Amino acid sequence: MEKRFRFTKTEKSWILYDWANSVFATNMMAAIFPIYFGSVCEAAGVDNVVPWSYGTSAATFTIAILAPFLGALGDYKGLKKKIFTFFAALGILATFATVFFDSWQMLLVGYVFSYIGFLGSCLMYDSFLTDVTTKERMDKVSAWGYAMGYIGGSTIPFLLSIGLLLVMGMSNPTAVKLVILLTSIWWAVFSIPMLRNVKQVHFVEAPPSQLIRNAFSNIKSTFLSIFHNKGIFLFILAYFCYIDGVNTVISLSSSYGTKLGLDTTGMILALLVTQVVAVPCSILFGKLAERAGSLRMIRIAIAIYFVVCLVGFYMGWNIEVNGGQEAIQLSQTLFWIMAFLVGTVQGGIQAISRSYFGKLVPPSRSTEYFGFYDIFGKFAAVIGPVLVAVFSSATGHDSIGVLSLVVLFLIGFLILLFGRKKMADSQACAQAERQEK
Repeated sequence: MEKRFRFTKTEKSWILYDWANSVFATNMMAAIFPIYFGSVCEAAGVDNVVPWSYGTSAATFTIAILAPFLGALGDYKGLKKKIFTFFAALGILATFATVFFDSWQMLLVGYVFSYIGFLGSCLMYDSFLTDVTTKERMDKVSAWGYAMGYIGGSTIPFLLSIGLLLVMGMSNPTAVKLVILLTSIWWAVFSIPMLRNVKQVHFVEAPPSQLIRNAFSNIKSTFLSIFHNKGIFLFILAYFCYIDGVNTVISLSSSYGTKLGLDTTGMILALLVTQVVAVPCSILFGKLAERAGSLRMIRIAIAIYFVVCLVGFYMGWNIEVNGGQEAIQLSQTLFWIMAFLVGTVQGGIQAISRSYFGKLVPPSRSTEYFGFYDIFGKFAAVIGPVLVAVFSSATGHDSIGVLSLVVLFLIGFLILLFGRKKMADSQACAQAERQEK
């Protein structure tokens, strides 16, 4: 009975890739490289926001457009690992190449290609979930993947990187280049178990001469299958709504706090707390999902995001109405509370959503379905910022704009609540296919 709860070698190897690639998300996407890129642009007299925004959009748009085709192609025998290896190698090598660049143009090119590699490898990585474990263990394995990602990307290498910058100087280009080198080496070394031990178990056969034609044909059939499979369709619809809210909270929290006049150092430390809290809470979510059910845990996470929105609303409303240093200090405290609450559910809602989707889809076509799932994930945080902007402009209060995000979470919550029977039917069909294998 004890062995039942131990991870297999394949599961451990899959989990380690989250540990491997998360350093890119922290160092290159969020924290260190963007600041370095901004300083290089400033020295060249260029507004860094514009090229950075265009570069990020180019990378995400590229993968979002390619995702259905890559998913369809990856379901054929032997191709999923090859596509994964190509994108992981692209990301690692492009990251490493930026060490040798000094101009903002070449730094941006290196970042765009490394980001494409990161996103493409994550698409294949997610779809491997159906190959590495059983339906009963998906929640646990997926949750541990996110938890190890938070440690691997947000704690150990990030702290090492901060140490390098503190010792050598925060504005020292050599220190930043060493951080980039650390990022590429960390990503490469901890990808080895995934490359060696994870195999494609579920696949479809096709003659090599027909791969491309069949892939395009399967994109159409998968889209129609999703539309006609009410359980999968409802879940993707709910996922798009609530994950849009989640991503908007993540992307706007710092700028919102800055607008309110909150202390920058305090906000950075609070966001670090979010990452640290997310580690045990992601694991806890996986355990609770095994007992209480995945959908119930997702709904609980959405309910906590309701509270996050209310806290965010009061933070701003308190300053907008009352003003003064006392109101700012209270809002600073509320920002910490909000950061802690987000940490309790951020990893959990992402992990359980991924594993639950893996339970709904036919395992032999999982990569194809995850291609469409990935589109919704990449294009999420589109409606949320618009809602915030519209309500903020219409009312003159940013706090009401933040409160408007409740609409997205409410829609997602209601779809999951009233569509749960349809989703259960889809899960039963996918499980029947697994048993036939």
